[in-house]
Amino acid sequence: MREERDDRKKVATRLARVEGQLRGIQALIQGGAQCEEVAIQMTAARRALDRAFYEMLACSVLAHVEDAPQPADIRASTDELTRLLVKFA
Repeated sequence: MREERDDRKKVATRLARVEGQLRGIQALIQGGAQCEEVAIQMTAARRALDRAFYEMLACSVLAHVEDAPQPADIRASTDELTRLLVKFA
């Protein structure tokens, strides 16, 4: 449980950084920055957000496996996680 809280804290910290990146992008746009520079910064923010998403998904994977007392339960959890991956792909 402690590891899950640590993982969530890391994700929250990463999201705060993404929030800062987005504010910076807004400032670039309002300041009339070149489109390419804005696009580069948007790509960096999108990748950081994607990374936070995958870290949160990994936390979910671990929770499903750790909470499953029987192999059949692990299979059911794996099926659910597969469904989530397909949904968010």
